[in-house]
This record gives sequence, C-alpha cells and structure tokens, in this order.
Amino acid sequence: MSEWKKVKIGAFLKQYRNTIYVDDAQQYRQVTISSKDGVKYRCTKIGKEIGRKRQFLIDLKKYPNTVIFTRQGLHEGSIGLAPEEVDGCIATENMPMFSVDDTVIDTQYLKNLLRSPIFANLVSTLTPTGSAQKSIHERDLLPLEISIPDLETQKKIVKEISSQLEKTEQLSSEIEKQKSYAKQLRQNILQEAIEGKLTADWRKQHPIQKGNPDYDAEALFDKIQAEKSRTKNSPKTVAPITEDDIPFEIPTNWKWVRLGEIINLLSGRDFEPTEYNDKQEGIPYITGASNIGENGIIINRWTKTPKCIAKYGDLLLVCKGSGYGTLAYADFEQAHIARQIMSITSFSKYISLKYIEFILRANFLYLKTQGKGLIPGIDRDTVLNIFVGLPPLAEQKEIVARVEQHLQTVTQLETQIATRETTTKQLMQSILKNAFEEK
Repeated sequence: MSEWKKVKIGAFLKQYRNTIYVDDAQQYRQVTISSKDGVKYRCTKIGKEIGRKRQFLIDLKKYPNTVIFTRQGLHEGSIGLAPEEVDGCIATENMPMFSVDDTVIDTQYLKNLLRSPIFANLVSTLTPTGSAQKSIHERDLLPLEISIPDLETQKKIVKEISSQLEKTEQLSSEIEKQKSYAKQLRQNILQEAIEGKLTADWRKQHPIQKGNPDYDAEALFDKIQAEKSRTKNSPKTVAPITEDDIPFEIPTNWKWVRLGEIINLLSGRDFEPTEYNDKQEGIPYITGASNIGENGIIINRWTKTPKCIAKYGDLLLVCKGSGYGTLAYADFEQAHIARQIMSITSFSKYISLKYIEFILRANFLYLKTQGKGLIPGIDRDTVLNIFVGLPPLAEQKEIVARVEQHLQTVTQLETQIATRETTTKQLMQSILKNAFEEK
C-alpha cells in the first residue's frame, strides 16, 4: 500500500509573473479559461483595444507546465494546465499563473486532479471575497492541504484511469457533436420555413387566389398597409428593396418586405435607481438579458413611472449587452422595458407574431454580427430593415404549426442528449473521485 501524505498546494504550484505593459500599436494574443474547456486561446487584439495596460505573459518555454485559473471562476472549476497554443499569450492579474514542481506531483496526475470532485470540494471550503465580483485569491488557495501519494503511485494511478477517462472523453466529444447537430437542425428548420421550402407541398394544394390575403401575399401586404395608415404609432419608412438586396429565392406568391413594414417596434427607456424598487411596488421593470431565461421572464424590479410599457403577448428582443438577440414573450399584463430591450408587436391581424419570431431566430447569427459599440448591441434600423419573405396569411399559420412540430422533435432530441451528457459527467466524476481518494 502506498503512503499518502498531506501537502500544501503551494508545495507544487509556484506562482510566476512576467509583467508587460501593452503598447497600443502592437497585437496581443489573449486566453480564456472555463470549467468546460480549461485554458484556451481566445483571440488576438491590438493594444489600443485592451483596457488594462499591465498584463502578464505566459511563458511555456521557461515554465512548460503552467497552471492558470481565474479568480472569479475558480469556485466553478475554471482552472487548468496551459496548452502550447497559449504560449506567449497575455493575461490579467485576475488569471494568476503557476509553474508545476514535477518533483512533488506528476503533471498528468495534477491535470486530472484539478478536474476531480476532490479538488472541487477543497476549493468549496474557501469563501469568495469582493463586492462587485466574487473571487478566490491565490493567497487563500495555496496554503490548502491535499493528500497525494508518492510519484511512483501517482504515475500508476494515471495509467490505471487513462483508458477509462479516454472512453468518457470520447463520449463527451460525441455528445458535443450531437449538440451541434441539434442546434444546426433548429437553424435549418427555421431557414427552410422562411424560404418557403417547409410548406412547398402545402402550396400545391392551396394555389394563389388573387386578391385573397389568405392566399395572395400582395393582397395581404395591401391590407397591412391599410391598417398601418390608421395606426398612430406606425413605424417609420424603411429602405426600398432592390433585386440586388434579395438574399434568397422565395415562392412566387410571397412578397419581399422589410420587417419595419409589418411590425411596431417599441424601444425602452432606462430609469434612475430612485425610480425603481425591489418591493413589488408598481409595474414590472425588465432591464436586460439577465431577466430573460429558458423558463420565462424573471421580475426583480418594479417602477411607478408610467412610460415605455410592454403588454402581454409582446415579443421582447434583447438589443444590448452580452445576451443581445435573446427573445421572449411578455407573460405579464404590462411592464416597463429598459433601453436594452425592444418590444415587437403586430399592428395588423394579418401578421402572425409567431412567424415574426421565426424570422428573428433565423436571423440570429446575422443579428450577432451587427453588434456595435463597447457594449455590443443592435439598433432599431438594423431590426427594422431585416428582410422578410412574406407568405399569405393561411401559409403563415401552416408554417407556424409545422415549425413548432419539428422543433418539438428537436427539443426531445436535445433532452436525450442532455441526459447522456449528465450521465457521462457523473461517470467521469466517479472515476476521478475513486482515483484520488486516499487509500
């Protein structure tokens, strides 16, 4: 039986700092660290776009086995060994780096240990500090003690669990492919819907009926414009569509329009802290993507100021911040919305708001490329000028029914994938727990 002994983490992780000061004219490679992917190359930026001028250089030539973590994400598992691809990258002081003393701990043993519930439980004993962003400092981590066997036993453990971990990693890789496939399948369904391919067989049974808005998009558009002219809050004029603008072919009984010609778009307004409360007094106040999740809209602020009200059933679009492009339906009687939110309504009974949702979801990647500013976001003109292949009303309803049916099947597939992912993670954690428990 091997002898296990308690050692401080600082006995095998030695912090190093290579301080540099960013030159606005030079290019710099940066890293990212996550619990899922560990340490990875993130992007290359020119110096003038980097806010913090004092940075620290990752030097794998001098310290080939380097561990890095994020102070704000360590409690969630954002730690790992630096791969060769990040050699020469820079990181802020919130990503401390350490050289591994391989006379105390085997590098592969450490790599697996950092992913184990043993290490996670140890980190959980530390209390994150800070007011704005909770973080764990290395001065609190390094004194912690952990039990490890001698080097020979460490190498044996790595060898014993390598085949088991390889199998679980292969499963994880396959699951990621399945998730990507399901995501792409969603996008394909939406794209086929807005191109008219999803209802090609339906149109054969329901040919165009000139002058009937149910089966003639030109007649439908005329009806919409007639209602628009009677609407006080009708949207401003958008740019005309030319032949060169058209992104793809649509059925002959459809019509190309811009989104602003068939919807109302209400932009929100930010309130001062004195104008809202968390005591459920007044009307709900929706401020951004943090209020919109998979299970609906989360209300945590209220205001008595009667401005910028969104109503039940409106389609809310996050237009600014990290979650811009997120969509949700208003599930409250009325609410105020901040500048980070736009509210989309139909001023016409001839437009399905659900179809508009599918248009926006199909254009999600396009919208993400249109983000502008230091805090990325999309403006009103971008939304109002989105191209829409407008089907007759009856076909809109058929598209909605078919898309919802297909997406329900994709959701069932995603649920199965999520179950397999959970099982695989549990298996990996079980392998690591058994391997690194003191015998």
